Amino acid sequence: MQKDDSFELYDIKVEVINNGIKPMVCNHKVGDYFILSGENFSLPNGQTFPIYCLATLIPIITVKQRLTDPNDWISTDHEIACPDINCGGVFKISRIGKKTFYHHLVTKMEQSS
Repeated sequence: MQKDDSFELYDIKVEVINNGIKPMVCNHKVGDYFILSGENFSLPNGQTFPIYCLATLIPIITVKQRLTDPNDWISTDHEIACPDINCGGVFKISRIGKKTFYHHLVTKMEQSS
């Protein structure tokens, strides 16, 4: 009998909002968003997203995909500032769903005992 090698990841939506204090100066607009589902990143047709902002968000959203302790800050803090200190852009990170994955389908490496 094969052991259960399933795990769950949250789908993540990242949406641009404004902090109301500073003007938007980067190449993102309020309402722009992207979705991360498993390892797949998607944007609405015709929308772009600045690479520097994405580089800032990747370490955070990949952790937010996983189940985290309710007392951990990653479970409670959902807004991340734009990396440009002169920009009022803020990225709202939401868990919007959950999917089940299987170790044997996402890698060929054997699990250790």
